[in-house]
Amino acid sequence: MAKKQKVKKTPKQKFMVFLKVLMWIVIAIAAIAAIVAIVNTVSIKSNRAFIENSITEVKYEKQLEPTLDDKGRYTFVTDEDFKVLQITDVHIGGGMLSSDNDNMALNAVAAMITAEKPDLVIVTGDVAYPVPYQAGTFNNKRSAKLFADLMEKLGVYWCLGFGNHDTEIYSYFSRDSIAAMYQDKDSYPHCLLQSGPEDVDGVGNYVINVKNTAGGIVQSLFVFDSHSYVDGDYFGIKWKYDCVHKNQIEWYKNTVKELTEENGGVQPKSLAFFHIPPQEMRDAFKEYTDAGNKDTDDVKYVYGVIAEGGQIICAGNYNYGLIDAFRENGTQGAFFGHDHLNNMSLDYKGVRLTYGYSIDYLAYGSAITKFGRQRGCTPITIHPDGTFENVQENYYQDKYVSVNEKESVDLEHDMADETGGVNNPFAE
Repeated sequence: MAKKQKVKKTPKQKFMVFLKVLMWIVIAIAAIAAIVAIVNTVSIKSNRAFIENSITEVKYEKQLEPTLDDKGRYTFVTDEDFKVLQITDVHIGGGMLSSDNDNMALNAVAAMITAEKPDLVIVTGDVAYPVPYQAGTFNNKRSAKLFADLMEKLGVYWCLGFGNHDTEIYSYFSRDSIAAMYQDKDSYPHCLLQSGPEDVDGVGNYVINVKNTAGGIVQSLFVFDSHSYVDGDYFGIKWKYDCVHKNQIEWYKNTVKELTEENGGVQPKSLAFFHIPPQEMRDAFKEYTDAGNKDTDDVKYVYGVIAEGGQIICAGNYNYGLIDAFRENGTQGAFFGHDHLNNMSLDYKGVRLTYGYSIDYLAYGSAITKFGRQRGCTPITIHPDGTFENVQENYYQDKYVSVNEKESVDLEHDMADETGGVNNPFAE
């Protein structure tokens, strides 16, 4: 029996087969994308419904309202204590994989703000977390909008400094785009974020002043963009983090000079807020631990722990003299986030360096929802004489009557161990 010969396809036939295969691949990708888009839309509607139906406006006895001066700076006026509430690392995914976690994060923020009734909320970065394998989306504007909608429903004045996750390299929207959304006064009249000078690196370098009724500056609140990643680490997988740049420091110094002139020649006291810790936090912690966890001439313990696995502090890779500039220009303290399990506060050579409590229910994996000792906020009370106090407030306490029923959490494994750290389920 003769062997059947294989018919050889012509180049045109081969090309037609390739087109058919390509067409089916495109159809499959389009179908998957459509399904993902539909599910993400449903998830976001669920989060928005939670905000609309479960969140109510914060009731103040007397809410301070800021004014905008002729130089474009917001100013609060009071002769009484002024309360700032630092919140950090909210990590809203904004997608189909994170909807439940997002509601828990929104709920935690709302519960603490409702209880604290701050004059101003300052978020030190990472509102959004558009990491697709955890969130199910690349759309970082959805996360940002959910948070802004929450804050507007609460009716509380707020602002933020961007974190590394707010605008990842693979995210749909840039810092400029997210900042423009936040600054839409028709939608978000309570947001005080400003994009800052165009000739200064980053988006969101600005200052908010607290004055007394006599017109003196009680405290200037500086917000900086500490950027994201450096040295080719575009996705952040090598932990090569950026910091506040040289021209931002020059902007800060020049702004202090301007404020000093406006303040009758008296240099105003100030506080600073940004996302990525400065290298001095690492230096201060090392000096403190090298001394056997005891105060030294340069370091004074205030509160908290360094609880990232191996007591890691993920500071910026570079140091352009920000903290030195703070010492020379009246800045009393710096508040930041980024490392979710670190919440230590140390006085270092005259400047208080403080990790804020994180909110994160998503970025550190599923176990983070049941790990609560690190979750909370940082109330900062500014007194009429310009001095300040900061304390830790944990979310899992009776003080916070949750807007919606809180997730129960077993704190037994969360208590501090003998070395002053915490039992970290994320440490290798």
